[in-house]
Amino acid sequence: MESDTIIAAVDAGGTSFKCALVRRDGDLVATWRIPTTTPEETLTACASAFRRESEARGLHPVALGIASFGPVDIDPTSTSYGTITGTAKPGWHGAPIGPALSEALQIPFHLDTDVNAALIAEMRWGNAQGLKSAAYMTVGTGIGVGLSLDGSLVRHPSHPEFGHIRVARHLTDQDFPGTCALHGDCLEGLASAQAFEARWGDPAQVPNDHPAWDVEAYYLAQACTNIYLLTRLERIIIGGGLLQAKHLYAKIQKQFDLLMGDYLPVKGADLITAPKLGEHAGVLGGAVTALKALS
Repeated sequence: MESDTIIAAVDAGGTSFKCALVRRDGDLVATWRIPTTTPEETLTACASAFRRESEARGLHPVALGIASFGPVDIDPTSTSYGTITGTAKPGWHGAPIGPALSEALQIPFHLDTDVNAALIAEMRWGNAQGLKSAAYMTVGTGIGVGLSLDGSLVRHPSHPEFGHIRVARHLTDQDFPGTCALHGDCLEGLASAQAFEARWGDPAQVPNDHPAWDVEAYYLAQACTNIYLLTRLERIIIGGGLLQAKHLYAKIQKQFDLLMGDYLPVKGADLITAPKLGEHAGVLGGAVTALKALS
């Protein structure tokens, strides 16, 4: 594979599609966002922008790498590979993200979940370099978790749906019904950015010392505790829109320690961290997904 290989990469999210032209070494040549509206509008706008940005720079992407929200078919041997399957996002059930963009751009596509993709990017260039067992959790419109155990992604025959596990309610949060359209008060229904905003308002406007953040940390720490006790992995990376509130990391780490007690010699501050790649983890993960397939 040539050193100047260019990948068209997409981080397909519920709020926006982050797009980029990426070199083999992870250099971001260009990045932009497309609002997530209807599948037809969003995918058409993505394809048009890729053509425009590529032509303006005289670049020719050899493949398309997609990190997608789910549930999504990630089995390359399936006839519905690259298609959204059972999402609660209105209008997107059955949307052929991979096939549609691949046809529009006339290049092959390679797709994985947004969290799997972000995880492999962090394992190549970020805060999980050199590790074999790690997790990436995204907390945004929904909640998803990608897992790598002993160097292999947990993804066959399909990907985990950890956002829909059950968690114990915080003592001060007994009456909130939850926002998950399918399960109500699952982890996603209680702790996603959507759930946070439904209870407390715009996260950017909620003061750091507001008790809302302790409630949020309690739920996310439970998720981390469950992941760790099940897998005994080396690192849990948490990203997504809600974690723009950087003070939340320390609260999650503290709650993790309280939940664990002295059962095992692990500390939240050593286990739980932010993504080194920041908001680009997903789109870089899309690029890595394509690069791994090409090589």
